[in-house]
Amino acid sequence: MLEFQQPPKEYSHVFLEDTDSPLPAKIDPNTRYAFFSTLARGGKSLIKSCKDLHLSRVVCYKTLRPECAGDPLEQQRLLREARISAMLQHPNTVPTYEVGRDRRGNYYFTMKLVHGYTLREVMNYRARYDLTQLVDIIVQIAQALAYAHAHGVAHRDIKPENILVGPFGEVLLLDWGLAKVWGRDGSDSAAGIDTEEAGAGSLPAAGADPSQTQRGPLQGTLCYMSPEQIARDPAIGYGTDTYSLGAVLYELLAGQTPFTADKTYELLDRVANQPPQAPSKVSQYRVPATLETLAMQCLAKDPAARPASMGEVLKVLQNDDWHAELRG
Repeated sequence: MLEFQQPPKEYSHVFLEDTDSPLPAKIDPNTRYAFFSTLARGGKSLIKSCKDLHLSRVVCYKTLRPECAGDPLEQQRLLREARISAMLQHPNTVPTYEVGRDRRGNYYFTMKLVHGYTLREVMNYRARYDLTQLVDIIVQIAQALAYAHAHGVAHRDIKPENILVGPFGEVLLLDWGLAKVWGRDGSDSAAGIDTEEAGAGSLPAAGADPSQTQRGPLQGTLCYMSPEQIARDPAIGYGTDTYSLGAVLYELLAGQTPFTADKTYELLDRVANQPPQAPSKVSQYRVPATLETLAMQCLAKDPAARPASMGEVLKVLQNDDWHAELRG
């Protein structure tokens, strides 16, 4: 089990005064949340912690930044994210509690507030953990993705920063803001809120951080984007998540991302056209051949050459063969 500091007592402890205090005689939804504190700022959104005064618990509150709050496209994206998060009720996804409008009429939604470290933070101290612990994290994320795919949702932004590991064994897949869904008739949602007219066809700036999520024409994070994401393939499907999870697995095995480059255009070219080195060629750690083969299969340029489903990925990850290789 990974070791973590416990969350502050004021966030986690259950007190009698909180459980037994009466509700107001008149419930006013506009005064339900108080004691806001900003946790993170995204390109278009704000994530805060706040106290739910009705249930006496601290929750996560997500809304749009003031300059984006009136944008119908961003409102629709936030509403989609809230509903996808709420509809995907899996142990490895974050529960969504409520969606609504604040006093100004702006959208928000609330979620479970989970303390812990992102997989990126865990990987920054890779030497502290054995491979079995880290692969167990990948197993749980693969289970969340298998569930999402079975329910018609592709995540499209799998990366270590979107994987949270909690102090009590929780492993959670975060941020469904780039998720893709399809209509009942099989129509592609990409023609709606998945694209932006402004800047369509452009690449990220040459100095763009490859670890940051790209919005607009390129949907995803450069180091973990599939070739079909880079090509902006309108028929992109669940295989893009297989690729991205394979990139995360590769990084756990190799100690580096499958592709690196100083320039953004060089990185995009390598993802689209070049095979990665085998993890065992670059890693300072022992790499089980079974896991190396799986990672390389997930990183195939052609989606049809990757494992056919997340279930196939799980079969390999949960097989004892690679444990035997590691012991041997």
